Amino acid sequence: MTANTFVRFFAPDQRQHGVRPVQTWGLRLFYLLMLVFVAPTAWGVLLSHEGPWDPVRAVTFAVWATYPALALFGLLHPLRWLPLMFFTIGYKAIWLAFVALPLWQSGTLWGTPTGEIAGSFLALPLLAAVVPWGYAWRTYVRWPRRPVEARPLSAGAAG
Repeated sequence: MTANTFVRFFAPDQRQHGVRPVQTWGLRLFYLLMLVFVAPTAWGVLLSHEGPWDPVRAVTFAVWATYPALALFGLLHPLRWLPLMFFTIGYKAIWLAFVALPLWQSGTLWGTPTGEIAGSFLALPLLAAVVPWGYAWRTYVRWPRRPVEARPLSAGAAG
């Protein structure tokens, strides 16, 4: 890899709406990790379960089976599927704040199943780092700017 290629990997790419290629490839990496690690576990539980479900547990595994399945589309179009990353960041941050943090503060988190889940969620800052937040703001939050078009006055409107 030449120095110029390396620099371009970290520079905004106007063909990708100003998003850096490192972020696009980082998103693809996280979509792939979802597919590789989350989907088999969730689908395995769903397909092998016997008997009646606890409804809350069933919802959990249904969600965990769905969002990595959607990550397949994120591999192909990482910026279009950015809301999937918002969902992932959101639920992990909420879970860490409401479930793991109190246990960690009381010294009872590590060495438990909850601690194992918390450990798998600790990559959250890396996930947040690959999200192109400027693009996200421009695309999903900011009111769209439309150019003011000059409109000819109709004959009856002049006055």
